Amino acid sequence: MKKILFTASVLLATMTLQAQFTYDYLKAADQYYKKEDYNSAVQYYEKYLGTRNKSFRQDSYKPYAAVNASRKTTVPVSSAQQAVYKLAESYRNLHNYEKAAPHYETVLEADAKSFPLAAYYYAVSLRALGKYEDAEKAFHNFLQGYGSKDSYSAAAEREVNNLAFVNAQLKRSDLSLYEIRKAPAALNTTGASYAPLWTADGALLFTSTRPDPAKNKGFVNRVYTADYADGQAANIKLLAVAQPESLHQGAVSITPDGQQLFITRWQIDHGKKVTSLWVSRKSGSNWSEPVALDAVINVPGSNTQQPFVLPDGKHLLYASDRPGGQGGFDLWYATLDETGKPVSTANLGEVINTADNEQAPYYHAATRTLVFSTDGRTGMGGYDFFSSKGEPGNFQAPVNMGYPVNSVKDDIYFASRSNNRNLLDDVLLGTDRAAECCLELFFLHKTRPARQLSGIVVACNSNTPVAGAEVRIIDTVSHQVVTTRSTGADGSYAFTLDEYQPLVAIANAVGYTQGTQHIDLPQNEDTAAITAPALCLTPIVTPPSPVTLENVYYDYDKATLKPESSASLDKLAALLEENPDMEIELAAHTDSKGGKRYNQRLSEARAKSCVDYLVEKGIDAHRLTYKGYGATMPIAPNTLPDGSDNPEGRQQNRRTTFTILKK
Repeated sequence: MKKILFTASVLLATMTLQAQFTYDYLKAADQYYKKEDYNSAVQYYEKYLGTRNKSFRQDSYKPYAAVNASRKTTVPVSSAQQAVYKLAESYRNLHNYEKAAPHYETVLEADAKSFPLAAYYYAVSLRALGKYEDAEKAFHNFLQGYGSKDSYSAAAEREVNNLAFVNAQLKRSDLSLYEIRKAPAALNTTGASYAPLWTADGALLFTSTRPDPAKNKGFVNRVYTADYADGQAANIKLLAVAQPESLHQGAVSITPDGQQLFITRWQIDHGKKVTSLWVSRKSGSNWSEPVALDAVINVPGSNTQQPFVLPDGKHLLYASDRPGGQGGFDLWYATLDETGKPVSTANLGEVINTADNEQAPYYHAATRTLVFSTDGRTGMGGYDFFSSKGEPGNFQAPVNMGYPVNSVKDDIYFASRSNNRNLLDDVLLGTDRAAECCLELFFLHKTRPARQLSGIVVACNSNTPVAGAEVRIIDTVSHQVVTTRSTGADGSYAFTLDEYQPLVAIANAVGYTQGTQHIDLPQNEDTAAITAPALCLTPIVTPPSPVTLENVYYDYDKATLKPESSASLDKLAALLEENPDMEIELAAHTDSKGGKRYNQRLSEARAKSCVDYLVEKGIDAHRLTYKGYGATMPIAPNTLPDGSDNPEGRQQNRRTTFTILKK
């Protein structure tokens, strides 16, 4: 009997001790989860679940019940169902979708009704794992069972659109132009590496949670500097800026003169991340103690982060969930005074911002392009990079930068080292596309093929092609000839250039006046080929030559036609009958005898006599015009060089002509 009692006592003690361990694991897990320390949370949730059967019923065992029997002080902890759900959430927040997905699935199988968002995040995890068909089904299942119209249902509908976008992006024809690979291992060590920034002197700054060998403490965000060349990183060390033990800091920007550093600092306050922007000034080879920016930027009760100073040194971009935005984190910009202090700020507006989150702004001066990340637009999924041309206050509608710049996971933090028109020439970006938990740095390069430009030269009056025209293309900035081309039989010309630039085309062709056509930059400079507007040339019009009617005579000093004139005028009438569309002008000329007014009246009357004759022959009067030129258009001298009369010349000048106006 004593042996039985002893055995029972040992068994009870063991069970009580086991229950205490179970409770302690779950209590610690919940505490870390509340603080958003998801890395620690998953370790203790896994320990808790490892001490018990991971499958559970809806009314499963409450781990603190046995502890109560031992009369130890307890605090409320999660149920088993809640523990599995929070474990899934922790893995998701660590971007480890491979481990998050099965835990969401377990929750859905056991008690989907109590965890309505588990279905949504399960679908998100499947999409992040590249299981697009399963993800689409899961999103539809969520929408069918959720029943509410809110931000989650809207996000699920957007995710369905995202999957269609993903399928289209994976079939792009230009994927061979991209080179993307993980940055050197020296940059991507234990923990996260993200928020790259190139300094004016070529150094690389980035944020990392790698362990600090000096303090043997990891998972604290710090700013590091590195030498980066030819795809390799060296001399990696902490940036010489003070950092209190209780604070994380990273995502920095430096003014163009290199004298001022804007930096994000944050801490976990009652389980919530609280971020703000600080500023430090250059002090020798180090940086001064950072000072928090005032309420122009850091609004009490709001989060502000991820600064970026524009190349003009006069504006600061940043992300904030401060009041006055579109929702979530928005992108804002501040005006800096001559000392670099923000004096005013404004929201970038609904062209850029959505009801969800926009973060990590970057601006590329050479292409006037804003790059940022958002989870509020159709894309690959999670955060995607978008680009927008313009400047603060005047940005164009953002465009998704597509695959492989974006992935089905989170892509956030972008930095281009190029100073040319190729934004994607030499890029470091932050992404968790190949990581289980954290953002890593990836190198990206896109080969930019030569831009193709073509056009056509046509006649202005008929829009018909002009073959053999010489077309000179001139750069309107340098005023240098870029190229010279000759048009083909179809009037077309074509050439390539490294980058689009404002040009002018000047064309010349025999029989035409010179033509000029301005060729502006396309709205999307990544367009592979553009066609310039048609360049039209005006034909050179040669006045029709008058034809002299032979043997047309008039009575002396009169306009009456002599009978012998009929033969010539009858031939002209026959010509007009054969060409019913022809229109002509009849003209009469005199020699220099007589006054100007007299000769003018006489010649006009004689021309009219010819028109009247033709009308009598049945020619429509609307096809005939007449004009008298008097002695104004001689074709031979009226007098000889010695001043004496020239009868032969005067005879030639006394003539009647016709000019074809229309054939």
